[in-house]
Amino acid sequence: MLRHIAQGGEVCVTVTHVDGLVLAKSVFNHSVNYRSAVLFGRGRLVEDESGKMAALAAFTEKILPGRWADARLPNPIEMKATSVIAVDIESASAKIRTGPPHDDDADLDLPVWVGVLPISQVAGAPIPAGYGPVVDLPRYLADR
Repeated sequence: MLRHIAQGGEVCVTVTHVDGLVLAKSVFNHSVNYRSAVLFGRGRLVEDESGKMAALAAFTEKILPGRWADARLPNPIEMKATSVIAVDIESASAKIRTGPPHDDDADLDLPVWVGVLPISQVAGAPIPAGYGPVVDLPRYLADR
């Protein structure tokens, strides 16, 4: 797959984030609240060292702001073993489903709980690895 993308092949990137389970009176009418995107384009291998490093920094900082400055940067062997792929987006589509369930009129009086069960992803408390020198928890972890 990486070879195909690196050679400029067509690629489709799909992401879906589930926000909640939508529970109706009828199983048939159950649903999911979500956000999704589908991107179509052509891939290309990022080969220059500074471009790769910038992409890795941006990725790391998006996930955990402040971590790039704290951790050791990739060495030449690690950089050689790492591929960075860019996708030039040619078209995209997004879809969102929000809100409560929608039941059939005939089911409205059924004694069944209805509503939305929200789903969220939350970072837990940091767990130290247990080796190396004792280091204070970085602010970007302590503030979570």
